[in-house]
Formats: sequence, C-alpha cells, structure tokens
Amino acid sequence: MFKILSKRRLNATMTWLVIDAPLVARKAKPGQFIILRTDEYGERIPLTMAGHDAEKGTIDLIYAAVGRTTMLMDQLEEGDYLLDVVGPLGKPTHMEGLKRVAVVGGGTGNALAYPLATGMHKEGIHVDMIAGFKNKDMVILEDEFKAGTDRLFLTTDDGSYGEKGFTTDKLKELIEAGNEYDEIVAVGPPIMMKFVCKIAEEYGIPSVASLTAYMIDGTGMCGGCRCVIGGENKFVCVDGPEFDGSLVDWDELIRRNSFYKEQEQEDAKHICRLTGGVRYHD
Repeated sequence: MFKILSKRRLNATMTWLVIDAPLVARKAKPGQFIILRTDEYGERIPLTMAGHDAEKGTIDLIYAAVGRTTMLMDQLEEGDYLLDVVGPLGKPTHMEGLKRVAVVGGGTGNALAYPLATGMHKEGIHVDMIAGFKNKDMVILEDEFKAGTDRLFLTTDDGSYGEKGFTTDKLKELIEAGNEYDEIVAVGPPIMMKFVCKIAEEYGIPSVASLTAYMIDGTGMCGGCRCVIGGENKFVCVDGPEFDGSLVDWDELIRRNSFYKEQEQEDAKHICRLTGGVRYHD
C-alpha cells in the first residue's frame, strides 16, 4: 500500500500527488514512469513521475482526471492509499553532452515536460521551456517552471495569458533569433510533437519526443504500447519513453492513441453522484 501524503489541485482537471514510495524513489531518474492500480479491481495505468525525493522516500505524480482510473484517483485524499505502484520503469532522459536545449510542452503534456526540463537544468544544461496551453484557466506549473529552468516562454492559443500563439510559433521565433540548441524535446499531444519535431528537422536540430501509450505490464510483453520508430516496432515501456523525433511514425501513433477515446468519454458519463465513484458496467 502506498500512502498519499499530499494532494494539490493545479487547475480544474489536473492534480499533483506526493506518494510514499521509498523503494521507487531511491532508484528514480528524470524521464522514468511508474504503473499503478488504485485497488484490487482497478486497471493498470502508467504515469510519468513529476519528481522524486530519495531521502524522504517520495515520488510526485501529476495527472488529469480523464479516464476511469484517474477519475477514481481523484476521489482519494491525503491519508488514503494506492494499492500498487511499480517502478521506476522506462529509460531515463539522455543528458550526456547537452549544453543548451529547448523543451516544448503542450497542454497536459507540461506535467510530463516538468521533470525533464528541471532534471536537465539541475545537471547544468541551459533549458528554455516553452509551455503552451489553450487558455489561462488551463495553465499549470508556471512558478515551478520559472524556478526550475533558465527561461520560461508561456503561450496560450487564445492570448488570454502569456503570448498569443502556438508553441511551434515560439520555437521557430527562438531558433530564428539565433538561439542554438543541441536538442529540442517535445512533450504533449502527438500532433503537437509531430510539428515540433518537423521544425527541428527543418533547422537541422536533433529532436526527442517523449511518447505516451496504453500499457498493461510495462515490461514489453503485452505489446499495447507498440510504436513504429524508423520503420521498426519498438515498445514505449522498455525502449522509451523517449525516441528520436525524426524517426517516429506519427500517423501510426495518433491512430493507436485514439483507440479508447470513446470508452474514456463513456466512463466520464458514469460518475456516481451518491458515492463519488465510477459505476462499472457488468
């Protein structure tokens, strides 16, 4: 059992949890993830660790309540427990030889970009963080990004906060202004990452995409997180989650990630108003 030590709302849909998980925290590195279950009847879902503290034995999880398990997690409070937390899984973020990078996060993907950007910054890498959101109400982690990176550029689609425009617009602006990046890291919706990586390729800059996928076991056995990288089948859980952005088959990834959208929408309609839980179908 893994105790929830703190719970903080970031916006209407996103929450930050601190979990007591000393064995995971001892081995965790930026870019890695865990797989959890809320209870013995729950499904297994992957979540990137937003941070960890080896001395305190804690890990940080940021999630958006959009699916069955995350909606159940949203009913839990400080002092409650998660049944399973397995990790750390996946390969850590590659940092060797990097001196200056741009990290581009989109929407809820900024929760995943946070540990990558701040982890690189802690290793002495200059990090320009470009965080994009739909509007002001969706903005998260602004203060944390400011404290944990060298420069933060915040954009909103409608201009209600920060600079009006898309993350790709700001990225091109920074490159054309003479900023020389060793690498561009994209984290967010696949369609956004696709265009970020295309811009990187256009300017001859290496790109890395942090992919998310449906998983069950997290060890490469189930095949649920299969993706196509450079014409070869890879698994996000063991080969990733970070890949060369220029080699990702983005159209295939987008198709696979849309498989369960209808089920997630159906789950969202079945919140039990009496218990606060989710009604499961027989």
